[in-house]
Amino acid sequence: MTLSALFAGCGDDMPVPVFPEIDKSNPLLAEWNTPYATPPFDEIKISHYEPAFETAIAVSRAEIDAIVNNPAKPTFKNTIVAMERQGELLGRIAGIFYNLREADTSDEMDAIALRIQPKMTELSNDIALNPQLFERVKAVYEGSRRGLSDVDVKLLEDTYKSFARSGAALSDEDKELYRKYTSELSEATLLFGQNSLSATNAFAINITNASQVAELPDFVKESMAADAKARGQKGWTVTLKAPSYIPFVTYSSQRDIKEKLYRAYNTRALGGEFDNSEIIRKITALRLKIANLLGYETYADYVLEERMAESSKTVNDFLAELRDATVEYAKKDYATINEYAKSTGFKGDVMPWDWAYFTEKYKNEKYALNDEQVKPYLKLDNVIKGVFMVAEKLYGLSFVPNKDIQVYHPDVTAYEVYDKEVNGKRELLSVLYLDFFPRESKRSGAWMTEFRGTKVVEGVETRPLVSLVMNFTKPTETTPSLLTFDEFNTFLHEFGHALHGMLAKGEYESMNGTSVYRDFVELPSQIMENWATEKEYLDLWAVHYKTGEPIPADLVKKITAAKNYLAAYSNVRQLSFGMSDMAWHTLKQPYTGEIEPFEVEAMKSVQVTPLVAGTAMCPSFTHIFSGGYAAGYYGYKWAEVLAADAFSLFKQNGIFDAKTAESFRHLLEQGGQRHPMELYVEFRGHKPEAKALVESMGLK
Repeated sequence: MTLSALFAGCGDDMPVPVFPEIDKSNPLLAEWNTPYATPPFDEIKISHYEPAFETAIAVSRAEIDAIVNNPAKPTFKNTIVAMERQGELLGRIAGIFYNLREADTSDEMDAIALRIQPKMTELSNDIALNPQLFERVKAVYEGSRRGLSDVDVKLLEDTYKSFARSGAALSDEDKELYRKYTSELSEATLLFGQNSLSATNAFAINITNASQVAELPDFVKESMAADAKARGQKGWTVTLKAPSYIPFVTYSSQRDIKEKLYRAYNTRALGGEFDNSEIIRKITALRLKIANLLGYETYADYVLEERMAESSKTVNDFLAELRDATVEYAKKDYATINEYAKSTGFKGDVMPWDWAYFTEKYKNEKYALNDEQVKPYLKLDNVIKGVFMVAEKLYGLSFVPNKDIQVYHPDVTAYEVYDKEVNGKRELLSVLYLDFFPRESKRSGAWMTEFRGTKVVEGVETRPLVSLVMNFTKPTETTPSLLTFDEFNTFLHEFGHALHGMLAKGEYESMNGTSVYRDFVELPSQIMENWATEKEYLDLWAVHYKTGEPIPADLVKKITAAKNYLAAYSNVRQLSFGMSDMAWHTLKQPYTGEIEPFEVEAMKSVQVTPLVAGTAMCPSFTHIFSGGYAAGYYGYKWAEVLAADAFSLFKQNGIFDAKTAESFRHLLEQGGQRHPMELYVEFRGHKPEAKALVESMGLK
């Protein structure tokens, strides 16, 4: 689509912007003659990003100028729709750059981000704080809404509120303060994420004594040997990345090594070269200043105004309700494991670095279940088929790999995703990129993102480009990638986000897919986790990677029985993160003290395992300090309540029931076009209750 065509349908009185000169030799700025206009990753070089950003920022300014200087009376089309359509070129470039900066970064990309981010923030502020632009938006907002659809009205209201919440109504003096604070905040959050990744990559332990790894499963030893080889080391190397760290602390009895790993993991960016302590104080202080400037007492008050929860009190009451219902059970979980460890001859109390080892051993004895039993039935290739199968059986989707679609790394595979057959024909629904394995250039964790969202312009629909990025166990020279049950669960979770994006159905990109309230966005992902322990589902595809034998019925029973193993402990652990988040973002004065005692105080009511002095998770808590979960981490538990209640309808009607699936698909298709509580009640028939989650954990 040409730049001029972006304003098609914005009204006959909409002037065409005067664009700067476009360097079409830069692939980020050129038209993409690729399958489905997918990014031409093979052609994009790091040197292309900065000039492309500079041009795209100038294009956005030209688009805004055309809206502001339009002599015609402000209308929904020439102002609100035009605002929705502007910035597409910049969004396209940013969608590639920032996604790849998480999945395949480099020092050079980090340096570019530091230079570009202030300019992006400046542009954002120039738009949000433009008085003439706000006056046009305000005129439409206060005018007649005759002829507008419900979705149009929602877009109008969202646009107006976004201006008001971004300082448009501030005095000129306060607007300058807002610019200053948001610019500084943008840089600080960027640096926080860089420090966290650098601190994670900076630590590793190399082991050359074979007796110290002899007890480990072969897949762990082979992975450690591969890490050592990649670093030019002998023996076996364990790092702080999840696929390395978690298996080692789970299967190793080497307490001294595990304690070093635990302390390193839980002091990432706490002191030292990559210290985030002062950055945390700066981020929270800036957020508080921004909130105060906009008329809110705390940053949480500002954030939660646009959430299902709506207030800090609701969130804190919600967290307290779940804590009170589960914390005593969590303490019993710890006591059970502690007593079990002592029964094996262990001296003293189980410390956090002992936890994974003894919980795994206890699980093996109580449920006769461990990762090594399950992994042979979770070969990655089979898991991919199994995950796709959920979408096939629920929604009629099909997935076809396409090697002609360019990818950003050799590990990545691209799929065409087709909708259910209608009149003998299947329409393309999306392109899906899958990126499974850890590497130095990829941050830890797992996430779904989009290179492009869904929209309709002049009757022409653009379908999304969705990406799933994970850090799963790599194949070795002798063994294919065999997933742990937790990794399989993670895949289902992220695939739920992908379905939310791929099934999006609507005219305006800003209201489609995962563009929903933050405390609603995890429902589509968390509900998917329920299929992981359904025998009817596992029986369809889970086979032994060597023999092809189906997963045994008794093993499925063990998996199902173990589903709620340590559920109360896991619950309060998540609550502790949400409480820490709320503590930081309900501050009424800037915090100037040390990070560790603040965190201890915030989490003390749900502290179950022994406290380890000198550690803190907040300096590497990227979700709230460099991600989008500030004053919103509670949303994971909130969504668990929604998911538990929602899945109970599938259990009632059948886990692949067509009518229930169609109703849930409708919820997914709506994105943010309607209030999430309205969508949820329409699907389920009632508002969700916390007891659904407590009951699903087996706690009465």
